[in-house]
Amino acid sequence: MKNGGVTRASLDKQPHEVAAMFDDVAAKYDLTNDVLSLGQARSWRKAVARAVDARPGEKVLDLAAGTGTSSMPFTAAGAYVVPCDFSVGMLREGKKRNPWLPLTAGDATRLPFADGVFDAVTISFGLRNVQETDAALREMLRVTKPGGRVVICEFSQPTWAPFRTVYSEYLMRALPPVARAVSSNPDAYVYLAESIRAWPDQPALAARLQDAGWSKVAWRNLTGGVVALHRGTKLPA
Repeated sequence: MKNGGVTRASLDKQPHEVAAMFDDVAAKYDLTNDVLSLGQARSWRKAVARAVDARPGEKVLDLAAGTGTSSMPFTAAGAYVVPCDFSVGMLREGKKRNPWLPLTAGDATRLPFADGVFDAVTISFGLRNVQETDAALREMLRVTKPGGRVVICEFSQPTWAPFRTVYSEYLMRALPPVARAVSSNPDAYVYLAESIRAWPDQPALAARLQDAGWSKVAWRNLTGGVVALHRGTKLPA
């Protein structure tokens, strides 16, 4: 929905609204994330890279890749990575920075890839912005090779109750003013804060992964549960 010339998505996550919202914030997105996460975003990316454990020659699909920043560790490991996002604005910004990356436009619920192509599929801070979460989890399974793996990095629920309260207050009270200082579309970060609060906790997301067909599902908390890394494997047929 439009507000003062900029776009803010609503929690029903209409794809055109979410894509337009990320188009608006593309230029400063990575910088804003570093500021709002108090510098934790970089350590979270490193944790994702370790969990994916990309190897030379493997094919990795990086969903919700935005400008491609999240894809760089996989290329550094010698894997062939396909950064995929449905925000054309984010992809354009990524192309300016890394013209050699095979940035690809695609919807996580209808991926433009054949069955069983990738050794690993990963998505960081993007799954909660997909309108049909379960459809996206099934699509990730479809394009993964038998024996392949998924790694999902997403905001979650802090495990310590007092910290959970402080964190919730930060999201709704401190985050919007900070976003106004550093982002080209502060309203987008109000939506992002709301979407974090509405997102399933760690066990609930694990259950959805299992329901979508993933096996050996597990998770690990980062920063006290502010973020969780969920992992799963596609069993051979």
